[in-house]
Amino acid sequence: MTPEFVIDIARKAIQTTLMLSAPMLLSGMIIGLLVSIFQAATQINEQTLTFIPKIVVVFLSLLFFGPWIMQTMISFTLGIFESMASF
Repeated sequence: MTPEFVIDIARKAIQTTLMLSAPMLLSGMIIGLLVSIFQAATQINEQTLTFIPKIVVVFLSLLFFGPWIMQTMISFTLGIFESMASF
């Protein structure tokens, strides 16, 4: 194994991790922003108000993007095994 090969695998792993976590992180961030705007408009200062909507939206986005996440993870893993087999 060359250092370039290991760096390439690490780069692909980080890129895949960021790509797979983006839908859940972005949906949680958007709901958090909307709840914050609602709290600022109504002057409700309850800290726990953001948890339930974020949990629900992240769970729903995980259900929606689950098949795509699984397919991407499978193709990434197969790609690693194939590249190691050719070494």
